[in-house]
Amino acid sequence: MILTAKFRLAALGVAAGLMGVLIALATILSQKQSGELRAQLKTVDAESTGISEHFKDALREVNNIRLHYTMNHDAAVWQQFLDTSHELDTWLNQQQPKLNTSREQDLLRQVKTAYGDYLAQARQMQLREQTNRAPADALADFSNYRAQSQHLFDLGQSLARAHYESRDEVLARANATLGELRQSVLALVVLLFVFGAALAFLAYRDLIVPLRVKLVEIQSLAERHEKLASLGLLAAGVAHEIRNPLTAIKAAVFIQQKKFASDSPEAADAALVQREILRLERIVTEFLQFARPAEPELAAISSDQPLREVQSLLGPALARNNIRLSLEDSAPFTVRVDGEQMKQVLINLVQNAADSIGHDGAITLRARADRKPLAQIETDVVILEVADTGPGITPEVEKRLFDPFFTTKPDGTGLGLSIAACIVEKHGGALQYQTQVNRGTTFGIILPRAA
Repeated sequence: MILTAKFRLAALGVAAGLMGVLIALATILSQKQSGELRAQLKTVDAESTGISEHFKDALREVNNIRLHYTMNHDAAVWQQFLDTSHELDTWLNQQQPKLNTSREQDLLRQVKTAYGDYLAQARQMQLREQTNRAPADALADFSNYRAQSQHLFDLGQSLARAHYESRDEVLARANATLGELRQSVLALVVLLFVFGAALAFLAYRDLIVPLRVKLVEIQSLAERHEKLASLGLLAAGVAHEIRNPLTAIKAAVFIQQKKFASDSPEAADAALVQREILRLERIVTEFLQFARPAEPELAAISSDQPLREVQSLLGPALARNNIRLSLEDSAPFTVRVDGEQMKQVLINLVQNAADSIGHDGAITLRARADRKPLAQIETDVVILEVADTGPGITPEVEKRLFDPFFTTKPDGTGLGLSIAACIVEKHGGALQYQTQVNRGTTFGIILPRAA
């Protein structure tokens, strides 16, 4: 796909993403405002109920104390009346910040005025009651006092209702804001649809159409691979059948070798035939391992066990070429592997390292723990490493390093690394490598770490 198409798709994708983000933000803001509205309405309802109930209860208590004083003219009761009435007056002053509408403020002023008249009349009654008036006159004064108290109570109820009705203004403001948000979200949805349609069109034109062409090519290639796979199975069967006559020929040559003198031309020819038969056997065996790899028999072992066995097995032979095979100390990690198959992989990697060094060098075996993705899942792993001091791998060889039958050795089959990679994959792991020209190569067998 050309750069311009990539840029267009990226720009449209970013624009569509921004539209989606804006829609999400508008939705979150709408939900937040809805929550604030519900909280405001609950507050207004609670305040309205509180104004009504508190004012009613406080006024009733003031009236009862005043009536009690009328009955016994106790100075302590009168002081209680003054204290209680002062508390009610203070509470009325505290309600002013909660009342926002002009009607609420007007009713509050009426309540405070009426309450002032109420207290003034109470004091006048108290002065008249200190004179020895007739009980009938005192009762008439108190009846007038109760009427004024009832008027004050009615004003308190009107104030509570006015505060409750102020919720309509809250709802009106909230509906206006939510309406604006809805219009914004609708506009953003329309823009998102337009950008999405444009993105789908460009994706179809610049991505899907070329992919359909590639799909046709891949299908043709898959059919070819199926034919090659069939030929591979046939070749594997032929290779299997070749092993039997090779064994017979090998035995016959061995018998004939005994009849020839050790320094005769016939003995040299027989030795040459013997070597070529062994080479054919090795090629057939490796080909069968590649075509029909055996399933591993997994068992929990320490990660350094196959490393120690390979060091013991190959160390003396490599020492003859002045190649030191060493094993680094490491913590014991547990892995579930087929010990023989894993040893086969390590032997292959060590022999490749020794062939690349030739003579005078070092090969290091080590095991370490790490976290790496296996099957696209980050997991705890153990890495068995084979590091050499050889010349490294050139970029030309890297491109075909794991290709079957590709080799740089005169007598190699090109199947060693392919078989090693296949064995490691059957263990649920992966085969990796790092190389630097003239610095050496490190192959790592990544295996899932067992509990």
